[in-house]
Amino acid sequence: MKYSLLILIATVLLQACGSKTKSSASETAAPVEGLVTLTDAQFKNAAIEMIKLQQQQISSILKLNGKIDVPPQNIVSISVPMGGYLKSTKLLPGLHVKKGEVIAVIEDQQYIQLQQDYLTAKAKLPFLENEYNRQKELNESKASSDKNFQQAEAEFRSQKVLISALAEKLKLAGIAISRLDESNITRSIQVYSPIDGYVSAVNVNIGKYVAPTDVLFELINPTDIHLALTVFEKDVNKLFIGQKLVTYTNNDPSNKHACEILLIGKDLNNERNTEVHCHFEAYDKTLIPGTYMNAEVEVKNKTAWVVPEDAVVRFENKHYVFVKKTDKQFELTEVQTGISEKGLTEILNGDALQQKEIVGKGAYTVLMSLKNKTED
Repeated sequence: MKYSLLILIATVLLQACGSKTKSSASETAAPVEGLVTLTDAQFKNAAIEMIKLQQQQISSILKLNGKIDVPPQNIVSISVPMGGYLKSTKLLPGLHVKKGEVIAVIEDQQYIQLQQDYLTAKAKLPFLENEYNRQKELNESKASSDKNFQQAEAEFRSQKVLISALAEKLKLAGIAISRLDESNITRSIQVYSPIDGYVSAVNVNIGKYVAPTDVLFELINPTDIHLALTVFEKDVNKLFIGQKLVTYTNNDPSNKHACEILLIGKDLNNERNTEVHCHFEAYDKTLIPGTYMNAEVEVKNKTAWVVPEDAVVRFENKHYVFVKKTDKQFELTEVQTGISEKGLTEILNGDALQQKEIVGKGAYTVLMSLKNKTED
């Protein structure tokens, strides 16, 4: 009797354990991950439209930054070769000047001395020339020694060299020798602007003595300003001479300026970048050297697999599309995205999705249904 009772209890316990194991297995069986099935009502409300990947020519936008620069030939440093005291000037930074305009007056006694030396040397020249001709005639008739003739010739030619040298010094100082005579000696010289442009720096004041090495003013000709962009090593091979781009300032991003690449640097600095110089197609007076600019360059076109931007959803920091399994069942499939432009997104792993139907319009609604399913 006792033996039968033990067999009965063991049988009951085994049946209970088997039932519990099946129940546990049933409870822990997870649903298919990333698979969502819509009801007829959900499918209709989502207004889902199916699409397929397409191959299309797309171009990427390379964003760069830099600043407006002026080529060395358009920056002029004004100095006075012989120095002197600044008598007058009206220049201020930002002031526009015209080529040939008087921008400063310098005075010094050395200018008086230089004019005196020139006029004195010039006055002595006729006497030395006559003496040279006289000694030449005497030497030809053997009435004078060769030494006297050679000395007269040397003095005459030396005087001509002296006059030429003094004349060049006067021209360098800005004194016109054509109007110079004993009644027209001046103690001051005028400094003229060599370009049309504007003043970028004034380094002197009235009454200050300036040496020949001092820079009085700096002038800039803005008609040939260019844009110097900083380009990193990985992007240099995307650019070429003659390539078009647009640029704009941070303060006025809607005002676009068209440019063209003129020069690409051939070496890299310690930060692994180089400079690319661009020319503005139209001169804008509001752009001044030193202004920081942003630039957008449309790089070479390429053929890529693309889908509408609405077809790509972001979930847990990754990008996905929904691939059709059955009429109303869709599978969440991870994709690697590339360039996005004009409402299209590049799919880098598009080869694996060829000929498959993908949710275009309504992908976000399907994602919400999947999230709700996961939460349930």
